[in-house]
Amino acid sequence: MPHLTLDNVTVHYDGQPAPAVERVSIDIGKSESGRGDFVVLVGRSGCGKTSLLNVAAGLVEPARGRATIAGQPITAPGPDRAVVFQNDALFPWLTARENVAFALKLRGVSAEKRARHADELLKLVKLNSAGDKRIWELSGGMRQRVGLARALAAEPEFLLLDEPLGALDALTRERMQTTLLDLWAAAEVGVLMVT
Repeated sequence: MPHLTLDNVTVHYDGQPAPAVERVSIDIGKSESGRGDFVVLVGRSGCGKTSLLNVAAGLVEPARGRATIAGQPITAPGPDRAVVFQNDALFPWLTARENVAFALKLRGVSAEKRARHADELLKLVKLNSAGDKRIWELSGGMRQRVGLARALAAEPEFLLLDEPLGALDALTRERMQTTLLDLWAAAEVGVLMVT
């Protein structure tokens, strides 16, 4: 697994007197166990956590410092990284299965294989009976799990999670924390999570 590295990164937005985040370094690679690292950014609202995640995603360019994967500069979003946002970015006109399969469709996977693999991923996130449901028929926690399954369908090296549990009730959040750890163990991806 390559390393995702933020080296001495500073993010400054136009019109803001101070940087959103200044001189931060993070390295996400493979741990001694062979799994990808699971790194969590914890802090108060507005301290720059999401700015760092957006740099890692290739959505924001740092004002100073370097963002790299395997030594190559991160200049844009790429197939090696998948992002799950706090507010799901799912297609409401598609079913849960079709949302997960969308990432596979972009990779040119046949319709039959897309459906089969989407069902496997839905089972992995404990939604095996929800494949035919439209997104608007699902609870917030179920939608987040569909988003995770879709992100995993892209087979990224790194999973970037921007407060994916923030909008959930306490009981659902606890279940989702366990699900996230199970997914991380099964997928062997590096994770950067903002909370």
